[in-house]
Amino acid sequence: MSGIGSHQSARMKNDEWLTPPHVLKALGAFDLDPCAPIKRPWEMAAQHYTAQDNGLQQPWSGRVWLNPPYGAEAAKWLARLAAHGAGVALIFARTETEMFFEHVWSKASALLFLKGRLHFHFVDGTRAPANGGAPSVLIAYGAADAEILKSCGLLGAYVPLATQQTQGDD
Repeated sequence: MSGIGSHQSARMKNDEWLTPPHVLKALGAFDLDPCAPIKRPWEMAAQHYTAQDNGLQQPWSGRVWLNPPYGAEAAKWLARLAAHGAGVALIFARTETEMFFEHVWSKASALLFLKGRLHFHFVDGTRAPANGGAPSVLIAYGAADAEILKSCGLLGAYVPLATQQTQGDD
């Protein structure tokens, strides 16, 4: 079973991976991390919810940092962030999935496809020796966070999105 804010890797036999600190630093201060690990070597936001708090059931306010559990659970977290409308999520760039179509392409304000593959960190703060195994994308919800992605200095491809798309238009 994976924990909140976790990533799965059969190869490394670990299910909890932390966002590299340089990514967080480039994106600026966040008010809330609803998927924070219980043990963390650095703060991701001013306020944290852990698995013990069930961040999906708690109130969200301000600018949210979201590094959700990867896999099927991620869709619930992205739906909540999209409804909240202010923050940035980090997930694998699986652009063809139902989750991506439902919660990203049609609701996000902008994307930053990161160049290369991230090296996540263990809960003790050490960098994992292998990369995450797939490309990652930062997803902005809200105009302010789209602007932050555009100018954050992280290497990658920035893609602004029209969030008011309608399905089935000819």
